This record gives sequence, C-alpha cells and structure tokens, in this order.
Amino acid sequence: MKHRAAELGDFTVSPRVIFLSGLAVIIGLIAAVVALGLLRLIGLFTNLFFYGRWNAALTSPAGNHLGLWVILIPVIGGVIVGFMARYGSDRIRGHGIPEAIESILINGSRVEPKLAILKPLSAAIAIGSGGPFGAEGPIIVTGGAFGSTLAQLFRLSSAERKTLLVAGAAAGMSATFAAPVSAVLLAVELLLFEWKPRSLIPVALASATAAATRRYILGLGPLFPVHQHPLFIGPAGMLGCALCGLMAGILALLVTAAVYGVEDGFRKLPVHWMWWPAIGGLVVGIGGYIFPQALGVGYDTIGSLLAGNVPRNIIIGILVVKSIIWSVSLGSGTSGGILAPILMIGGALGGVEAMFLPAEGAGFWALVSMAATLGGCTGAPFTAIIFALELTHDVNMMLPLMIGTMIAYLLTVLVLKRSILTEKIARRGFHLSREYSVDPLEVIFARDVMRTNVVAFPEASTIGDLRRLLNGDAPRGQYLYPVLDGDRRVLGVVTRKEALSASEESAMQPLLSISRREPIAAWTDEPLRAVVYRMVESGFTRMPVLDRQTGRLAGMISLQDMLGARTRSLSEEAKRERVLRLRFPFGRTESEVVTDTVR
Repeated sequence: MKHRAAELGDFTVSPRVIFLSGLAVIIGLIAAVVALGLLRLIGLFTNLFFYGRWNAALTSPAGNHLGLWVILIPVIGGVIVGFMARYGSDRIRGHGIPEAIESILINGSRVEPKLAILKPLSAAIAIGSGGPFGAEGPIIVTGGAFGSTLAQLFRLSSAERKTLLVAGAAAGMSATFAAPVSAVLLAVELLLFEWKPRSLIPVALASATAAATRRYILGLGPLFPVHQHPLFIGPAGMLGCALCGLMAGILALLVTAAVYGVEDGFRKLPVHWMWWPAIGGLVVGIGGYIFPQALGVGYDTIGSLLAGNVPRNIIIGILVVKSIIWSVSLGSGTSGGILAPILMIGGALGGVEAMFLPAEGAGFWALVSMAATLGGCTGAPFTAIIFALELTHDVNMMLPLMIGTMIAYLLTVLVLKRSILTEKIARRGFHLSREYSVDPLEVIFARDVMRTNVVAFPEASTIGDLRRLLNGDAPRGQYLYPVLDGDRRVLGVVTRKEALSASEESAMQPLLSISRREPIAAWTDEPLRAVVYRMVESGFTRMPVLDRQTGRLAGMISLQDMLGARTRSLSEEAKRERVLRLRFPFGRTESEVVTDTVR
C-alpha cells in the first residue's frame, strides 16, 4: 500500500535551517553596521539642524539657542519627509513595525530594496529635525529590508523570506539597544506569527551576531545602567507595582487613542498627505520651544529618569508635552520609532508615582512604569519585561517588572481590540491574531474522529453489488467504499460517482476493476495536521484509515470529520462544568451542596 508514514516528532524542521542560519548571520553583521549608520545620520542631522555644525555624534537638541526659530526646524524636516514619501516611497511613512508586518502579510515578505535607503534617511531627517521618536522602528524596517533583499537573491519560499526579513529586523533592534533577547521576543510576538525552530534559530543567531558586532562598533550595553535595586520589596512594594501597572495601562490606552484620533483628524484635512508631516512638525516645534527636552530621541532623558535625578517640572513636562507632540507627529505619518518615546513617557509617569509610592531606590518606579507602559501599548509583555532588564542589567527587577507589566497588559487587552502597532494594520484591511496556541489538529489523532460504522466490500464483490447498495439503503455521508482482502487489508477504493457512472453491462465485473489501487490513506496514530496536509497534496478529501501495526482497515475519515475536530476544540473552551464534587458532614447531601454552589 502506498502511503506516507511520516514519523511523529515534536518539531517540523529540516537541514534547510542550517542554510538559513548562515544567511541570518550575514544579515546580523549587515544590520549592526546599518544601525551604526542610522545613529550617525541622526546625530549628523541633529547637529546640522540645531547647531549648524558637521558632526555625527548623538546630541540632544534641547541645548540649542535658536529661540523662536526652533519652531521652524521640525516643519522643514516634515516637508522633506513628505516629499520623500510622495516621490520616493510612501512605505517610509509610519513607525516601522506595522509596515514590516504588512510586508510579511501581503507582499510575500518582499521589501523594495530602495526602502533600505529611504527609510533610514527619512527617519534620520525626521528625528534630527526634532521629531520626538526613537531609532528602533526605522532600524527594524531597514534591517528587515536588507534581510528581504538578500533573501530575494536566492531561491527561497515565502516562509523562508519571512524568516530572513524578521532576522534583519531583530538584528537591527539588537544592535541599536544591545538587547538581543528582547529583539528575538519582539520578533516572535509581533512579526513571525509562529514559534518554530525553522524561524526562531535563524532569527536568534542574527540577533546574537548583531549584538556581538555592536561590541566593536558601538560598545557594550547596558544602554541605561542603574544601581541594583533591592531583591525583595515587601507587600507594600508589590501593591505599588500593581498600582503602577494599572496607571501604565491607562496611559497606554490614552496615548493609543490619541495617536489614532490625531490620524483620523489629519485624514479630514483638505490637503494632500504629503503636507501632514509638516503640519505635525509645527506642533512639534511649538512644543519644543515651550519644553526643549521633548525634542529628539531623548535617550539622555530616559537615563536621567532611571537615575532618579529629574526635577518635578521636567517630569511633568515630559509627561504632558512629549505625549502631545509625539501623538501629533506620529499621527501625521512621518517617519520614526515608538519604543523610546513610550519609555520616556512611561518613565515620566513613574517619576510622578515615585512622589507618593514607597521609596524603593532611585528610578525604581520609573523603570517599572516604562516596561508596563511599553507592554500595554504594544501588547508584547514579555518583550517589555526582558527589554527593561537588558537596558539596565538589573535582574533584581524581574518580579516588579512582571507584576506591573502584566497588570497593564491585562487592562489593555480587556479594553482595546488591537495594540498601537496592529491598529494600523487593521485600518488597512487586515486582521492579526496575537494569540499563539497549539493547533487542535496537532493533538487530535485520526483514530479520535474517524468513522468506524462504514461499509466495505470483499474482494469478490462486483460493480453491481455496490450499485444495488447505492440504489437502496446506502449509508448517509459515505462516498468512498474500500475493497478488502480476506485479512481486512485495503486493496482499493471506489467512489460513489465511479460506481454510478459505470455501464449496466459492467455490473458483473469485479469491483476491483474500477477501483483505485494503492489509495492514499491515513493512519490511526497520525495527528490530523498530517492528514490534512496529505489531503491538500493529493486532492482527495476522503480516505481510509489503517492500523499501523496490522495494516487493516480501522475506519474512514473525511474533511467534514476535521471540522468536527475543530468543533470539539471549541466545545472544550466554551463548556463549563464542575468536575470535583465535595461531600460535607452534618447530613448535607451532595446535591444540596451543588445547588448552593450554583446559587
């Protein structure tokens, strides 16, 4: 009998992953260099716009002496970015991650090579002219563009191109923040849509390569070193972390609503979208004139918040002004990342909370609030927790970060249908499922859903025997009939259509004469996923199920039975029942206890 008795295993991976891993290492090296180039470009444009000097060192625009002229700088940057988007590629608009997701979803993980040049250049201009963004979004897109471009040079599947695109994105983030583990987690939670060795290994190797390369071109981490906080903070501190998470969740809801509310407002303007970044730049310029610390990337401000030496007026200014200009600028469609601004806004919230929460060390509440706000906004809690740990190297913060981030995540998933990252995808007509679980078809076997009450014919049967059955009391739902030998082994299968289309003169011919010999079959111990793949590959949606030990017919399975397996899985999620029933003394019966419990 012809069959594909694939051996069952925990993973679906082939030696092909070695080739992809080699390409991923190359992409990691490229992404690290690209990250360095982007940071240098941001520094160059910041110095040109605000200080009129040719210098690529990262510097804050807050120390400029332009006076009222500072209002025009972000406007000029917005005009340039708008022109680049209209006449270069509109894919440079936005903060990067949704654009990477869209490339994976609708473009077969193909990214235009020119995006690898236009995106970092536009982001450097936007941020260098005072845009309140981080470099991580653009570098994720740029790294992904390089990964996709390299992948397009080889004969690869769409899934393999996706792996290399995501490898470039993770490597870019790893090199920018010296955060290789959180870069991989971000890739899994937001870009890969799977957790499989075939993609995880290349992405992790690319991220590790970029982090190792960073040591030689940007230096070691952590990006924001802090003094070690206490390992245990007590019940009051734990409750404070929960409150911090709740406030961070509310902040995440507010900034998400603000960004997309502003975007909706821009869509109503009677001007071409090319001019929107300039209009957003005007708001940024005004905010920068009032509160200069809100301009630019703000890595120095994040470090000060974590050090706990930021005055109250600066904290309030960050929380209010930075939130406003970031929301307006991002909603205008300019180019820039969201991670650094969210960290800064969340850190400012933590600075406010430190005024009334228990004293747990400098920057404690700022760090908890940063991670919680990031986890709530992105819907990626584990990325936020590990990201905060890698940025600071303070492993003692693991438990407080988990409490705060999960509380914020709980609030946002209950209130928001989508995160700040996936809302843009939904507005473009696509839906993402952010929940990862084992497919029910992986854990349900053919023996669990096959039909055992089936009609089979002995080897000596004729075509007329089957035709008489079909014209009489044929079993409902059976369209495929196996022909068996004396030991119940399948010799062939005949469809209902084949039997009815046979001529009357062939009624006495053996049924085997029109049967399909060595049919495609399933095995009782196969997961339904393997059976479905076989149906897709063969084009047959019904097949006999054989016992692997004896080779005998055990039943029949069809595509409809697969749907029954899905129904069973849904029932397991929806049906609520009490399994354990307790008996109490003093004469109360079990039924009385059940009644009391239900009431």
